[in-house]
Amino acid sequence: MSSSQTASDGTTPQDGTTPSADLKTVITWRGESSDRLEQVRLHVTGARIKAYGRIIAAASDEHEAFSASYELVTNDNGVTRRLSVHLLRASGETQLGITRDGQNNWLVQTPEGTISSDFNGAEDVDLALSPMFNALPIRRHGLQNGSGEIDVPVAYLYLPAGTIEPATLHYTASKDSIAVVSPVVTSTLTVDDNGFVVDYAGLATRV
Repeated sequence: MSSSQTASDGTTPQDGTTPSADLKTVITWRGESSDRLEQVRLHVTGARIKAYGRIIAAASDEHEAFSASYELVTNDNGVTRRLSVHLLRASGETQLGITRDGQNNWLVQTPEGTISSDFNGAEDVDLALSPMFNALPIRRHGLQNGSGEIDVPVAYLYLPAGTIEPATLHYTASKDSIAVVSPVVTSTLTVDDNGFVVDYAGLATRV
């Protein structure tokens, strides 16, 4: 991470620029102390992200075995527009759809019906056990560029339960790493120049 100022709002870095990367790539993470893999195909244009990924996890002391395939699309400022998730467990499969409109309203489609919420003003969705989704606030707030501290309200999707609740993640960026406090872990991240996680201590490492 290079030293620079950190964004003060939810759209662009503080210096008035947006991420300029035009990137097509595939990233894979391996779980630490667990049999879990996540792979995502990314198409990044400026701050806009399209991501097609999958998490495969064996049973552990914390959760049952599951597979979660997802498709994420943000707007041109890197704010989540929609997320669809196909969750497979021994008990069956679940389809979840999450969309956000221009008035900060979220609609969550579940097998039980539709939920409408503002999730405390969230602009991001976060998928438990996924390093990929940390890139959304990191990139939008420019945390990969230097020091800063922010609270990020999110619509948090717990896996493998498939429940969605409001939550707040706290990020503290320094020159060499980013500390994160989430509903499930307190840890430290290292990221690449584009803001995507390289190492998430205790959770996953890029391979």
